[in-house]
This record gives sequence, structure tokens and C-alpha cells, in this order.
Amino acid sequence: MKDTIRNLTLITAVAALFVGAGCNTISTNSTQYVGGPKFPPSDPANVQILRTMPTRPHVQLGEIRAEPASTSTDVVKIETALREQAAKLGADAAVVVVDHVQTTGAMVVGGFLNRSVEPIQGRVIVAVAIKYQ
Repeated sequence: MKDTIRNLTLITAVAALFVGAGCNTISTNSTQYVGGPKFPPSDPANVQILRTMPTRPHVQLGEIRAEPASTSTDVVKIETALREQAAKLGADAAVVVVDHVQTTGAMVVGGFLNRSVEPIQGRVIVAVAIKYQ
């Protein structure tokens, strides 16, 4: 019984640490398309965030994936993170193609006899970095 209480206390403390420390963080990464053109980095302040592909001629440079630590993360912070990653690829714009909440992990809770697996839901945003021609 003491072990179960100790384990629950430890799990609660670790969860509180993650929630408290990670509320404002956004994990981002970018993947440049194989064989695609390469450009020097652009200014993040000049990168547009679009919701549909523009009709203006452009080339696709790669994809950007952003995962905010919380589903309630401010949109401005998410767009800033997308702009920074797109700028690294030399993009003029980032076109958001996916924005939804999905299962991003799992957490085991409970003691030895009453253990269960709880899904961890997270917001995932995918954008395509483009360069105007």
C-alpha cells in the first residue's frame, strides 16, 4: 500500500512538472524535400502564414511540423514557431495543411494490480514551406 501511494505521488509530481514547465513550449522540426531547391534563410518576420495554397507561382521547399505542449497554446506563438522554421528553409510563406488534435503518446497509471494506459492528446500542425517564383 505504501509503495502504491509513493508511486502515485511520484507520478503526480512528474506530471505536474511537465505541465508546469511545458505549457508555453512548441516542439518544431522541418524536413526539406529531397531534390528540391535550396535557398538561404529568409527573415521570419517576412514569412506569411497561409491556410490555402496561393495561386501565385511557387515551389515547395519542405514540411514543418509543430507540436504545442498544450492544446490551448496561443496561436501567435504557434505561428511564430512556424515562421522561424520556414525561414530556415528560405521560405516566403508557410501553408498550414494539417491542424488537429491526435494521440501523441501514452502514460501508464496506477499500481501493479490496477495499472492502465491513458492516451496523451496533443495538437499537431503541419505546414508546407514555399518560395514564390
